[in-house]
Amino acid sequence: MNPERLARGLGGMLLTIGTLHFVAPKPFDEIIPKEIPADPRTLTYASGVAEVAIGAGLLAPRTRRPAAALAAALFVAVYPANINMVRLWKDKPAGMKAVAIGRLPLQFPMIWAAVKVFRSTPQSR
Repeated sequence: MNPERLARGLGGMLLTIGTLHFVAPKPFDEIIPKEIPADPRTLTYASGVAEVAIGAGLLAPRTRRPAAALAAALFVAVYPANINMVRLWKDKPAGMKAVAIGRLPLQFPMIWAAVKVFRSTPQSR
């Protein structure tokens, strides 16, 4: 897939998921590890802001390169919450467990896509 399409796809995905952090924050609050010493709702909103900002940055050619680097970092940073979701959903119905487990390997293509966009986007002057 070409980097332009990857950037648009990642941007759209991040804008959508980031918006969901505000529209329906409870599921996001629930997967934040209890070991993180902060208010889950605050972290949900902060990650939503980050996702919307990075998503918008990926859509604009002038900000695409730094946004791609931030997207890769974000995808790595939220991985512990995805692992925690598997732990928290161990007693849920099979379909929900499959979603939680399925999210883990999906992070890696998203990281790869963000890195590919970063590497293929020329530096701004």
